[in-house]
Amino acid sequence: MITRTRLFPLVSILFLSVPVGASAQSPTPIVVQAANSKAAATSTTSAAAAPAPDLHSIPDAIKLLEQIKTANDEVLAKQKATLERLDQLQEAADQLKIFAKRG
Repeated sequence: MITRTRLFPLVSILFLSVPVGASAQSPTPIVVQAANSKAAATSTTSAAAAPAPDLHSIPDAIKLLEQIKTANDEVLAKQKATLERLDQLQEAADQLKIFAKRG
């Protein structure tokens, strides 16, 4: 049996650790600005005053988007081939389960 001299330090450590753990889990407050504040008003005026985009950068952006689209199409083709292969493997595994039950 555990004596009181051994039990007291264990119990005191347990009681001292509980409040520390509880205070560490409190969430931090989140501050949200009001919709009618000055910051919201200045952001809308700065967006309206933005300069027009450079006409030479538009064709470059289109070329970049076409390159990204080509890369995405390649990734999608690889993913489709992988999914088809996984479907074939799943069907083969199902057939093995059926044959294992018969034999």
